Amino acid sequence: MGERWVHLRLCLTCGHVGCCDSSKNKHATRHFRSTKHPLMRSIEPGESWMWCYVDRVSPGDV
Repeated sequence: MGERWVHLRLCLTCGHVGCCDSSKNKHATRHFRSTKHPLMRSIEPGESWMWCYVDRVSPGDV
């Protein structure tokens, strides 16, 4: 879309890659809202955390 992304997120259901909520278009969250795929993880170098959009927590924190 010609915009700069800030950080990339990977959908753990289908493999879609989208930008984080700090980016203008918030593609990862938009993907969750349209598909209801609940889990994503960061694919930034050195990061391995995950996020559940439904429970609004990192699965490792539950």
